[in-house]
Amino acid sequence: MGVTVVGTQVFSPEQFFLKVRAELTGKSQLQVRVYYNHGHVDYAYQLFTDAPLLRWDNKEEFCQLATFPHHHHDEQGNVHPSPLIGDPIKDVEVVLQQVAVFVSQGSCQSQPCLT
Repeated sequence: MGVTVVGTQVFSPEQFFLKVRAELTGKSQLQVRVYYNHGHVDYAYQLFTDAPLLRWDNKEEFCQLATFPHHHHDEQGNVHPSPLIGDPIKDVEVVLQQVAVFVSQGSCQSQPCLT
């Protein structure tokens, strides 16, 4: 298990990109991607093995959701409202809690679970 910085780029003091992957157990990984631009944050948190399992992001689609632009993709690819707010310090705690619940329920279908 470990953490790898996949990519970083600083464009200016007010604009940067960061992508980090945490190896969990088995083949499971959690990837965090943050792009900060003058106070605006684009993010994606993804739990995956050989295929995506869960993802939270704020790509500006799914405008029908009450939490637009924040949304969550479940294991089947369905899109739901998300509790995330675009603050990586607060959001990563929520993501880690939801990943822990997912793992504790053994919800990995045919993919290797994290347990």
